Amino acid sequence: MIRNILFDMGSVLVRFEPAEFIARMGITGADAEALRLEVFRSADWVRLDRGVFTQRQAIDAVCARLPAHLHAAAEQLVLHWDAERPEVPGMFELVQELAGQGYTLYLLTNASIRHREYWPRFRFAPYFGERIMLSAQWQLMKPEREFYEKAVSLLGFDPAESVFIDDQPTNIEGAERCGIPGIVFHGDVALLRRRLREKGVDIAP
Repeated sequence: MIRNILFDMGSVLVRFEPAEFIARMGITGADAEALRLEVFRSADWVRLDRGVFTQRQAIDAVCARLPAHLHAAAEQLVLHWDAERPEVPGMFELVQELAGQGYTLYLLTNASIRHREYWPRFRFAPYFGERIMLSAQWQLMKPEREFYEKAVSLLGFDPAESVFIDDQPTNIEGAERCGIPGIVFHGDVALLRRRLREKGVDIAP
């Protein structure tokens, strides 16, 4: 019986669209592409999520590769990409319904230490409480086996009674190798609801 629903954050609960973050700053063309690649598609962003870089270290490393006129924008993106608190449409309602049905909700996310600052501002946060496996806190990341093993030992859920939802197939494959069934989320909440029902979750169409 499924008792626990495990969620990824970015592109599952929260929209994570670097091009949109950059566009709302009024930056376009080659400058926008440079920011997308050097901030969000860089190893420095991964180091933030792993918790081995501070924000200052990441900003300095990114700016070293960018022209001076983009430094302020790069810093803004690192520190405030979440300013608009964008939700994936339909996911808040799903979270509410699952919690109302008695399922225990967990967050398993690759995110920097700053997650502790912005996550409480999202409407989702109260439904998860402290049941969060944060990559930067433990310097472990999905899809590494150690990430999932730490999540199980830290949070105390039974993998066989759980379903994990993530937008990255590699993260789902990693979870399933540790005995946690998963669903790849492609942005279609109606399809996700169907997949959850197929796994025995009591949820409306």
